[in-house]
Amino acid sequence: MAVAEITVTPLGTGSPSLSRYVAEVEKIIEESGIPYVLTPMSTCIQGSVDEILTLVKKVHECLFEQGVLRVATTVKIDERRDKELTLEGKIHSVKEKLGHSD
Repeated sequence: MAVAEITVTPLGTGSPSLSRYVAEVEKIIEESGIPYVLTPMSTCIQGSVDEILTLVKKVHECLFEQGVLRVATTVKIDERRDKELTLEGKIHSVKEKLGHSD
């Protein structure tokens, strides 16, 4: 299991507002059934590396389908093979070390 952070940025849209494009990307992520968390600057997803890369390709392509002529996609993947890695588990581990309870 891996966790990835994805940022898909349409370029040259003629507007500083990108939320409509973000919403299109989020629809595809939601429909995938893969666990995800939308953050103010990116989206984090959880799955196998194959699932993640397949989804990244879909969300990258979807903006071209929306008429965008240039798209920059950034992906960071964190994969552990010694224990299960989850979105919630990564956050819980840090909060625990800070002495915060959930």
